[in-house]
Amino acid sequence: MRSLYCGAINSSNIDQTLTISGWVHRRRDHGGVIFLDVRDREGIMQVVFDPDAEESFATADRVRSEYVVEITGLVRARPEGTVNTNMSTGEVEMLGREIKVLNKALTPPFPLDDYSPVGEDVRLKYRYMDLRRPEMQQKLILRSRITSSVRRALEDQGFIDVETPILNRATPEGARDYLVPSRTHPGSFFALPQSPQLFKQLLMVSGFDRYYQIAKCFRDEDLRADRQPEFTQIDIETSFLDEDGIMAITETMIRALFKEVLDVEFGDFQRMPFSEAMEKYGSDKPDLRIPLELVSVNDLMESVEFKVFSGPAKDAAGRVAALKVPGGNSLTRKQIDDYTKYVSIYGAKGLAYIKVNDVTKLEDGDDCGLQSPIVKFLPVDVRKALLERLEAKDGDLIFFGADKAKIVNDALGALRCKIGEDLDLYTAEWAPLWVVDFPMFEETGDGNLTALHHPFTMPSCSPEELVANPLNALSKAYDMVLNGMELGGGSIRIHDEAMQNTVFDVLNISKEEQEEKFGFLLSALRYGCPPHGGLAFGLDRLVMLMTKSESIREVIAFPKTQTAACVLTEAPGHVDSEQLKELNIRVRKETAEKK
Repeated sequence: MRSLYCGAINSSNIDQTLTISGWVHRRRDHGGVIFLDVRDREGIMQVVFDPDAEESFATADRVRSEYVVEITGLVRARPEGTVNTNMSTGEVEMLGREIKVLNKALTPPFPLDDYSPVGEDVRLKYRYMDLRRPEMQQKLILRSRITSSVRRALEDQGFIDVETPILNRATPEGARDYLVPSRTHPGSFFALPQSPQLFKQLLMVSGFDRYYQIAKCFRDEDLRADRQPEFTQIDIETSFLDEDGIMAITETMIRALFKEVLDVEFGDFQRMPFSEAMEKYGSDKPDLRIPLELVSVNDLMESVEFKVFSGPAKDAAGRVAALKVPGGNSLTRKQIDDYTKYVSIYGAKGLAYIKVNDVTKLEDGDDCGLQSPIVKFLPVDVRKALLERLEAKDGDLIFFGADKAKIVNDALGALRCKIGEDLDLYTAEWAPLWVVDFPMFEETGDGNLTALHHPFTMPSCSPEELVANPLNALSKAYDMVLNGMELGGGSIRIHDEAMQNTVFDVLNISKEEQEEKFGFLLSALRYGCPPHGGLAFGLDRLVMLMTKSESIREVIAFPKTQTAACVLTEAPGHVDSEQLKELNIRVRKETAEKK
């Protein structure tokens, strides 16, 4: 039915008679001559119908937007002055000779150009129409190119594609599982995998040495722009390599991917310890394109009379940090108030600031060179030491965070990125790095410990040191970060049963629970498990970054909304009573009434 895709036709096809198939993107009637822009996944071709060809002209006159057509015609150069340099086919057009309407179409629910403002709920309800837009098709085609590049890069390095089960049992991965009731085992449930973690470790025990998978994963968690209940990850595991070896393999893959798909060459991947990332940027995924840094000033604020500062400064779990914005005095009071409201999202109770007007005038009085309601609480020696530490200059603005360290880090870390975006402070287009030396554990709200990554991560210390001081233990974990977003995270895994038991013990997982949930893994470790480790990249996030999209929903063919629903198919939906009966499930009455 088709000789070439529309977007593949160019000046080399002049004087050829070709057949194209696609959708009518636009119809125009210019002085008795009809122009049809016909679209397929590769581009748009302009077709001209003259009144001399009465039958085809009459048919072209009846078609409307999104009709499916097949057209045969002669390719010719566009008349002088009508070349469209914005189109790949802009030098040529087709003189239509035959046209068949393969299917009619209702009026589209929204225009299918790149710039039509339409709500996301409407776009997702008519996703099959939304995906016809050239912008969306280009994103999904690019996604296909990305996965192809990844597969080639890994297979060239000896990795084998192995599928792991979707129906599994629940594991402690840090989020809620999606559960699937079993008909054949009444009262029991499968869990959809949050990752293939345990199975890929078992593949290392099995001797496959280098495994990868483009894997579907599921997490029942609160959603935002870069999360979905079902997502895709590039899953990698390998044996007999240390952290440096695994990081080198995956770094090579990412370098090759960006060069092949975007013609972007990365410089060096900086390595930054977790502690430095939190100290300077308030985040374990810092955006290094922004040259702003957090500076701790606890020591300067311990003795000031301003309790908002002195309290957290004296608290072992507190932090007082400053964020200098060069030239920030130009910010208006409204902008500062907006930033104050912004940091409240992260638990900050306020946002103190100082405008630096004249660094030579630090004494109290009307002509003081520092402008802020809090200056009167800071002794002159503190003001001087503060400006020296921050290397502040006239015209700078200094923001402060004072609270528990986590709140300060979250609030000022987010503010740093917000200001960088608002003031366009970016110093580069891409800024990749590795964050390493993560803590092994973190405290939960109830005083217990939880694994910062997962409980199968190898600590950097001995079992005895781990038990003696678990909160000071570091792990052999590493995250690849790009432009303030975690692309992938991984670690060296525990391959020794004694160390695995020690980690479980520190996490207060009883021997019975260890055996019940992880007995198969512990058994495998007893049969010659090699040293191994791996990494998983979020494919959706990777494509989102490479296409400069605002949300991963823009790079997934059929995504869920922020309420984890599909407005296209109206999933999740009700199940009839007979199906529930087969699964030994009964819906609670009050839940049913609410629906």
